[in-house]
Amino acid sequence: MAVSTEIQAPRSGRIAPEYTRHGRSKGNFEMGAWLFMRLSGVVLVVLIFGHLFVNLMVGEGVHAIDFGFVAGKWADPFWQVWDLSMLWLAMLHGTNGVRTIINDYAEKDGTRITLKTILYVASAVIVVLGTLVIFTFDPCPAGAAAELLPSFCQA
Repeated sequence: MAVSTEIQAPRSGRIAPEYTRHGRSKGNFEMGAWLFMRLSGVVLVVLIFGHLFVNLMVGEGVHAIDFGFVAGKWADPFWQVWDLSMLWLAMLHGTNGVRTIINDYAEKDGTRITLKTILYVASAVIVVLGTLVIFTFDPCPAGAAAELLPSFCQA
């Protein structure tokens, strides 16, 4: 009995023609996306651990986190940019990862396009809303009823 040393390609002959992909992604885009995942991952580790350290270890720690803590933190442009960077990088990093999973597992073009459209719309909505919250957050809005305002607001 002869032993064959030839290894079959994965999925060889198992994919029906209607499921084969016709348009391939550009190699440069995929290489850029791969590189972005590595670099953004490193930056996110620094941003997240800095965020956790300041929120949980500095001052009174977790016991100090309340509405006033967030209001005070977001009054400083440094923390607005820090949190904005964390939001944008996390969303782009996660969206790129899910995009890769969709490309790997969605076999029909229509399914892939639908899933990626939902992904991009959801990511854009979260980024836009998160950015608006960070830059328009006002703990003491003018004209609000005094009983609804936090104790540190001037009535």
